[in-house]
Amino acid sequence: MRPRIGITTSPSLHEGRFSEALDRAYVTAVLRAGGLPVVLPVIEPDQAPKVAACLDGIAFSGGGDVDPALYGGDHVPELRGVNSRRDAYELALVRQALELGLPMLGTCRGCQLLNVALGGTLVPHLTGEGARHCARDRWAEPVHTLSVLEGSVLRTVLGSGVVGVNSLHHQAVAEVGTGLRAVAWADDGVIEAVEAVDGNRALGVQWHPELLLTPPGNATLFRWLVDEARRPRSLVWVTPDAQPEEPVSEALATAAEAVQAVQAVQAAKAAASPAAVREASEPAGAEAEADELAGAAA
Repeated sequence: MRPRIGITTSPSLHEGRFSEALDRAYVTAVLRAGGLPVVLPVIEPDQAPKVAACLDGIAFSGGGDVDPALYGGDHVPELRGVNSRRDAYELALVRQALELGLPMLGTCRGCQLLNVALGGTLVPHLTGEGARHCARDRWAEPVHTLSVLEGSVLRTVLGSGVVGVNSLHHQAVAEVGTGLRAVAWADDGVIEAVEAVDGNRALGVQWHPELLLTPPGNATLFRWLVDEARRPRSLVWVTPDAQPEEPVSEALATAAEAVQAVQAVQAAKAAASPAAVREASEPAGAEAEADELAGAAA
């Protein structure tokens, strides 16, 4: 039986109507890896336990920026596609995945979301030489290389210590979250991947492997997710130096705090402007996210 892999989506607009957007490449990648893709529209966070209970693993897809209010960041002018409903729902999914022992793979925004969910912070906008990380017109080809930490799970999965990747992001991981470690870097020092070290099964990569399935290594990321999803939930992967019991509890507490933070942000917005948090909130953010998807960036 194929493991059921949930794939998160981006709230968007289609012909003036609210919709959910997902690059077909994610579905293809999960199918090729042997999984059954389950597309996850953004719904209320309190439904996350029921959703996670039906899944064997979760792929957190790319898309708009995570609200900087959730990690104490600045609202820089370059922010795009911020959607508080998506943030709240996905943070709740991370918490449930931790509680159930589900494997998680985050790509681009998904990597950043995992980091914020566990108490980490982000660089809100890469400037100077960092601007080369946003090569949207070259989404289907490697544009720079990165170095992968020896002994990491990611290095085992990719099968190499140096890999070429595409690059469609203008943000990056800054301070690494609880229970995570940085395991890959671009030559300019930008963190390109994180992984769990506390007994959880989580990988986050800053590039879009679903768009690069042909070069060696990228398809194996989705194969890792599907293979981990086939394993009993009680049999989690632990790195040699990990001490799982206390860090796992700490990660859960951090994820819970992230969910509470998103609720506080939503409450503050509602107090300032109730219309801003109606059922299909922030249409301007959805439009921005739709523009990103049209550029094959999510």
